[in-house]
Amino acid sequence: MTIFKETCSVSKKKKTKREEMSEKRIQEEYEKLGSISYPEMVTAFFFILMTLLWFTREPGFVPGWSSLFEKKGYRTDATVSVFLGFLLFLIPAKKPCFGKKGTEDVTDSTDDDNSAEPIITWKDFQKTMPWEIVVLVGGGYALAAGCKTSGLSTWIGRQMLTLSSLPFWAVTLLACILVSIVTEFVSNPATITIFLPILCSMSETLQINPLYTLIPVAMCISFAVMLPVGNPPNAIVFNYGHCQIKDMVKAGFGVNLIGLVVVMVAINTWGISLFQLNTFPDWAIVSNFTGPS
Repeated sequence: MTIFKETCSVSKKKKTKREEMSEKRIQEEYEKLGSISYPEMVTAFFFILMTLLWFTREPGFVPGWSSLFEKKGYRTDATVSVFLGFLLFLIPAKKPCFGKKGTEDVTDSTDDDNSAEPIITWKDFQKTMPWEIVVLVGGGYALAAGCKTSGLSTWIGRQMLTLSSLPFWAVTLLACILVSIVTEFVSNPATITIFLPILCSMSETLQINPLYTLIPVAMCISFAVMLPVGNPPNAIVFNYGHCQIKDMVKAGFGVNLIGLVVVMVAINTWGISLFQLNTFPDWAIVSNFTGPS
Protein backbone atom coordinates (compact mmCIF):
# COMPACT_ATOMS: atom_id res chain seq x y z
CA MET A 1 0.00 0.00 0.00
CA THR A 2 2.88 2.34 0.80
CA ILE A 3 4.51 1.61 -2.56
CA PHE A 4 1.19 2.33 -4.30
CA LYS A 5 0.86 5.68 -2.54
CA GLU A 6 4.42 6.64 -3.40
CA THR A 7 3.93 5.69 -7.04
CA CYS A 8 0.52 7.28 -7.60
CA SER A 9 0.78 10.20 -5.24
CA VAL A 10 0.49 13.68 -6.76
CA SER A 11 2.02 15.39 -3.76
CA LYS A 12 5.12 17.50 -4.26
CA LYS A 13 8.08 15.48 -3.10
CA LYS A 14 11.67 16.48 -3.30
CA LYS A 15 13.27 14.86 -6.29
CA THR A 16 16.73 13.47 -6.34
CA LYS A 17 19.43 15.03 -8.46
CA ARG A 18 19.35 12.17 -10.91
CA GLU A 19 15.58 12.47 -11.34
CA GLU A 20 15.87 16.21 -11.92
CA MET A 21 18.59 15.69 -14.54
CA SER A 22 16.56 13.00 -16.26
CA GLU A 23 13.43 15.15 -16.29
CA LYS A 24 15.38 18.09 -17.66
CA ARG A 25 16.93 15.99 -20.41
CA ILE A 26 13.57 14.52 -21.40
CA GLN A 27 12.05 17.99 -21.50
CA GLU A 28 14.87 19.27 -23.69
CA GLU A 29 14.48 16.41 -26.13
CA TYR A 30 10.73 16.95 -26.19
CA GLU A 31 11.14 20.64 -26.97
CA LYS A 32 13.51 19.80 -29.81
CA LEU A 33 10.72 17.87 -31.48
CA GLY A 34 8.67 21.02 -31.88
CA SER A 35 5.05 20.98 -32.98
CA ILE A 36 3.70 18.15 -35.08
CA SER A 37 4.58 18.64 -38.72
CA TYR A 38 2.47 18.13 -41.82
CA PRO A 39 4.27 14.88 -42.89
CA GLU A 40 3.79 13.49 -39.38
CA MET A 41 0.07 14.23 -39.51
CA VAL A 42 -0.24 12.57 -42.92
CA THR A 43 1.65 9.50 -41.72
CA ALA A 44 -0.48 9.22 -38.59
CA PHE A 45 -3.66 9.54 -40.68
CA PHE A 46 -2.47 6.84 -43.06
CA PHE A 47 -1.58 4.54 -40.17
CA ILE A 48 -5.08 4.89 -38.69
CA LEU A 49 -6.62 4.45 -42.14
CA MET A 50 -4.54 1.32 -42.78
CA THR A 51 -5.68 -0.19 -39.47
CA LEU A 52 -9.33 0.52 -40.26
CA LEU A 53 -9.00 -0.98 -43.74
CA TRP A 54 -7.41 -4.09 -42.27
CA PHE A 55 -10.29 -4.59 -39.85
CA THR A 56 -13.01 -3.83 -42.38
CA ARG A 57 -11.58 -6.01 -45.17
CA GLU A 58 -13.43 -9.12 -43.98
CA PRO A 59 -15.03 -8.33 -40.60
CA GLY A 60 -17.09 -11.52 -40.68
CA PHE A 61 -20.41 -10.24 -39.35
CA VAL A 62 -20.94 -7.88 -42.33
CA PRO A 63 -19.57 -7.86 -45.88
CA GLY A 64 -16.28 -6.02 -46.05
CA TRP A 65 -14.77 -3.92 -48.80
CA SER A 66 -13.06 -7.04 -50.17
CA SER A 67 -16.44 -8.12 -51.56
CA LEU A 68 -16.10 -5.36 -54.17
CA PHE A 69 -13.39 -7.35 -55.91
CA GLU A 70 -14.28 -10.60 -57.58
CA LYS A 71 -10.79 -11.76 -58.46
CA LYS A 72 -8.61 -13.20 -55.76
CA GLY A 73 -5.31 -11.55 -54.96
CA TYR A 74 -6.63 -7.97 -54.95
CA ARG A 75 -8.01 -7.94 -51.42
CA THR A 76 -5.22 -8.77 -49.01
CA ASP A 77 -3.66 -6.82 -46.15
CA ALA A 78 -0.58 -6.30 -48.30
CA THR A 79 -2.75 -4.49 -50.87
CA VAL A 80 -3.65 -1.85 -48.29
CA SER A 81 -0.09 -1.44 -47.05
CA VAL A 82 1.45 -1.14 -50.52
CA PHE A 83 -1.22 1.27 -51.76
CA LEU A 84 -0.94 3.65 -48.81
CA GLY A 85 2.85 3.41 -48.91
CA PHE A 86 2.76 4.30 -52.62
CA LEU A 87 0.72 7.42 -51.82
CA LEU A 88 3.51 8.67 -49.57
CA PHE A 89 5.68 8.90 -52.70
CA LEU A 90 3.11 11.26 -54.27
CA ILE A 91 1.93 13.51 -51.44
CA PRO A 92 4.15 16.62 -51.05
CA ALA A 93 6.15 17.02 -47.87
CA LYS A 94 4.91 20.59 -47.37
CA LYS A 95 1.30 21.50 -46.86
CA PRO A 96 -0.08 22.85 -50.13
CA CYS A 97 -1.60 26.34 -50.10
CA PHE A 98 -4.51 26.43 -52.54
CA GLY A 99 -5.95 29.72 -53.76
CA LYS A 100 -3.05 31.86 -52.56
CA LYS A 101 -1.00 33.89 -54.98
CA GLY A 102 2.70 33.85 -54.44
CA THR A 103 4.11 37.12 -53.10
CA GLU A 104 7.69 36.02 -53.09
CA ASP A 105 10.21 36.86 -55.77
CA VAL A 106 11.06 34.52 -58.59
CA THR A 107 14.42 33.89 -56.94
CA ASP A 108 12.66 31.62 -54.48
CA SER A 109 12.30 28.92 -57.09
CA THR A 110 14.45 26.63 -54.95
CA ASP A 111 11.89 26.72 -52.16
CA ASP A 112 9.15 25.93 -54.66
CA ASP A 113 11.08 22.88 -55.83
CA ASN A 114 11.52 21.69 -52.24
CA SER A 115 7.81 22.17 -51.54
CA ALA A 116 7.00 19.79 -54.38
CA GLU A 117 9.22 17.07 -52.93
CA PRO A 118 7.18 14.09 -51.69
CA ILE A 119 7.12 12.84 -48.14
CA ILE A 120 9.22 9.82 -49.12
CA THR A 121 11.72 9.98 -51.95
CA TRP A 122 13.19 6.95 -53.64
CA LYS A 123 16.65 7.98 -52.45
CA ASP A 124 15.54 8.07 -48.81
CA PHE A 125 13.65 4.82 -49.30
CA GLN A 126 16.75 3.03 -50.61
CA LYS A 127 18.87 4.46 -47.81
CA THR A 128 16.63 3.56 -44.87
CA MET A 129 14.88 0.42 -46.12
CA PRO A 130 16.13 -2.70 -44.26
CA TRP A 131 16.49 -4.85 -47.36
CA GLU A 132 18.08 -7.71 -45.42
CA ILE A 133 14.86 -8.10 -43.41
CA VAL A 134 12.74 -8.01 -46.56
CA VAL A 135 14.85 -10.70 -48.20
CA LEU A 136 14.85 -12.72 -44.97
CA VAL A 137 11.07 -12.74 -44.57
CA GLY A 138 10.40 -13.06 -48.29
CA GLY A 139 12.75 -16.02 -48.48
CA GLY A 140 10.64 -17.78 -45.86
CA TYR A 141 7.51 -17.36 -47.96
CA ALA A 142 9.40 -18.57 -51.04
CA LEU A 143 10.60 -21.62 -49.13
CA ALA A 144 7.05 -22.43 -48.05
CA ALA A 145 5.75 -22.11 -51.60
CA GLY A 146 8.59 -24.29 -52.88
CA CYS A 147 7.82 -27.03 -50.37
CA LYS A 148 4.18 -27.03 -51.38
CA THR A 149 4.81 -26.96 -55.13
CA SER A 150 7.56 -29.57 -55.14
CA GLY A 151 5.53 -32.00 -53.04
CA LEU A 152 7.96 -31.92 -50.11
CA SER A 153 5.18 -31.16 -47.64
CA THR A 154 3.20 -34.18 -48.88
CA TRP A 155 6.25 -36.41 -48.55
CA ILE A 156 6.85 -35.20 -44.99
CA GLY A 157 3.23 -35.93 -44.14
CA ARG A 158 3.54 -39.50 -45.39
CA GLN A 159 6.69 -40.03 -43.36
CA MET A 160 4.91 -38.86 -40.21
CA LEU A 161 2.25 -41.56 -40.64
CA THR A 162 4.68 -44.00 -39.02
CA LEU A 163 3.81 -42.31 -35.72
CA SER A 164 0.50 -44.19 -35.56
CA SER A 165 1.95 -46.64 -33.02
CA LEU A 166 2.62 -43.85 -30.52
CA PRO A 167 0.08 -42.38 -28.09
CA PHE A 168 -1.65 -39.21 -29.15
CA TRP A 169 0.18 -37.00 -26.66
CA ALA A 170 3.53 -38.26 -27.93
CA VAL A 171 2.55 -37.46 -31.52
CA THR A 172 1.62 -33.93 -30.49
CA LEU A 173 4.84 -33.55 -28.51
CA LEU A 174 7.00 -34.64 -31.44
CA ALA A 175 5.11 -32.31 -33.77
CA CYS A 176 5.63 -29.39 -31.37
CA ILE A 177 9.34 -30.14 -31.04
CA LEU A 178 9.75 -30.39 -34.80
CA VAL A 179 7.90 -27.14 -35.42
CA SER A 180 9.83 -25.35 -32.66
CA ILE A 181 13.08 -26.30 -34.38
CA VAL A 182 11.98 -25.46 -37.92
CA THR A 183 10.48 -22.10 -36.96
CA GLU A 184 13.91 -20.95 -35.78
CA PHE A 185 15.16 -21.12 -39.37
CA VAL A 186 11.96 -20.27 -41.27
CA SER A 187 9.55 -17.39 -40.77
CA ASN A 188 6.37 -18.04 -38.81
CA PRO A 189 3.93 -17.69 -41.76
CA ALA A 190 6.09 -20.00 -43.85
CA THR A 191 6.18 -22.60 -41.07
CA ILE A 192 2.39 -22.45 -40.76
CA THR A 193 2.00 -22.83 -44.52
CA ILE A 194 4.25 -25.89 -44.55
CA PHE A 195 3.13 -27.82 -41.46
CA LEU A 196 -0.57 -27.14 -40.92
CA PRO A 197 -1.72 -29.00 -44.07
CA ILE A 198 0.65 -31.85 -43.18
CA LEU A 199 -0.69 -32.13 -39.65
CA CYS A 200 -4.30 -31.93 -40.84
CA SER A 201 -3.87 -34.91 -43.15
CA MET A 202 -1.90 -36.78 -40.50
CA SER A 203 -4.62 -36.20 -37.89
CA GLU A 204 -7.29 -37.48 -40.26
CA THR A 205 -5.28 -40.61 -41.02
CA LEU A 206 -4.50 -41.33 -37.37
CA GLN A 207 -8.07 -40.42 -36.28
CA ILE A 208 -6.78 -37.72 -33.93
CA ASN A 209 -8.81 -34.60 -33.28
CA PRO A 210 -7.02 -32.01 -35.48
CA LEU A 211 -7.32 -29.37 -32.76
CA TYR A 212 -5.33 -31.61 -30.41
CA THR A 213 -2.36 -31.21 -32.75
CA LEU A 214 -2.95 -27.87 -34.46
CA ILE A 215 -3.54 -25.74 -31.35
CA PRO A 216 -0.23 -26.55 -29.58
CA VAL A 217 1.68 -26.52 -32.87
CA ALA A 218 0.28 -23.09 -33.77
CA MET A 219 1.42 -21.80 -30.38
CA CYS A 220 4.87 -23.38 -30.71
CA ILE A 221 5.35 -21.64 -34.05
CA SER A 222 5.58 -18.38 -32.09
CA PHE A 223 8.54 -19.69 -30.09
CA ALA A 224 11.05 -18.44 -32.67
CA VAL A 225 13.25 -16.49 -30.27
CA MET A 226 16.70 -18.04 -30.72
CA LEU A 227 17.78 -16.97 -34.22
CA PRO A 228 17.42 -13.75 -36.24
CA VAL A 229 15.80 -15.54 -39.16
CA GLY A 230 12.91 -16.72 -36.98
CA ASN A 231 10.78 -13.60 -37.30
CA PRO A 232 11.14 -9.92 -38.25
CA PRO A 233 11.48 -8.60 -34.65
CA ASN A 234 14.45 -10.92 -34.08
CA ALA A 235 16.03 -9.70 -37.31
CA ILE A 236 15.49 -6.06 -36.35
CA VAL A 237 17.12 -6.55 -32.95
CA PHE A 238 20.03 -8.47 -34.45
CA ASN A 239 20.46 -5.83 -37.15
CA TYR A 240 21.44 -3.22 -34.57
CA GLY A 241 24.53 -5.25 -33.69
CA HIS A 242 24.13 -5.22 -29.91
CA CYS A 243 23.32 -8.95 -29.72
CA GLN A 244 25.18 -11.89 -31.16
CA ILE A 245 23.61 -15.14 -32.27
CA LYS A 246 25.05 -17.04 -29.32
CA ASP A 247 23.46 -14.55 -26.92
CA MET A 248 20.06 -15.01 -28.55
CA VAL A 249 20.42 -18.81 -28.44
CA LYS A 250 21.32 -18.80 -24.74
CA ALA A 251 18.38 -16.59 -23.81
CA GLY A 252 15.89 -18.24 -26.15
CA PHE A 253 16.54 -21.90 -25.39
CA GLY A 254 15.10 -21.65 -21.89
CA VAL A 255 12.09 -19.70 -23.15
CA ASN A 256 11.40 -22.37 -25.78
CA LEU A 257 11.67 -25.16 -23.24
CA ILE A 258 9.36 -23.48 -20.73
CA GLY A 259 6.86 -22.60 -23.44
CA LEU A 260 6.81 -26.18 -24.74
CA VAL A 261 6.14 -27.58 -21.26
CA VAL A 262 3.36 -25.07 -20.58
CA VAL A 263 1.66 -25.76 -23.92
CA MET A 264 1.76 -29.54 -23.46
CA VAL A 265 0.43 -29.36 -19.91
CA ALA A 266 -2.38 -27.01 -20.94
CA ILE A 267 -3.52 -29.02 -23.95
CA ASN A 268 -3.52 -32.31 -21.98
CA THR A 269 -5.42 -30.95 -18.97
CA TRP A 270 -8.11 -28.30 -19.40
CA GLY A 271 -7.64 -28.19 -23.17
CA ILE A 272 -9.16 -31.67 -23.58
CA SER A 273 -12.37 -30.80 -21.77
CA LEU A 274 -12.60 -27.31 -23.25
CA PHE A 275 -12.26 -28.34 -26.91
CA GLN A 276 -13.49 -31.96 -26.52
CA LEU A 277 -10.25 -33.32 -27.91
CA ASN A 278 -10.91 -36.92 -26.90
CA THR A 279 -13.28 -37.43 -29.84
CA PHE A 280 -12.74 -37.24 -33.59
CA PRO A 281 -15.21 -34.66 -34.97
CA ASP A 282 -17.23 -35.12 -38.13
CA TRP A 283 -16.07 -31.81 -39.58
CA ALA A 284 -12.48 -33.12 -39.66
CA ILE A 285 -13.37 -35.76 -42.27
CA VAL A 286 -12.20 -34.39 -45.62
CA SER A 287 -13.19 -36.19 -48.76
CA ASN A 288 -10.45 -36.63 -51.36
CA PHE A 289 -13.00 -37.37 -54.10
CA THR A 290 -12.64 -34.79 -56.85
CA GLY A 291 -14.48 -36.40 -59.77
CA PRO A 292 -18.00 -35.64 -60.91
CA SER A 293 -20.88 -36.87 -58.78
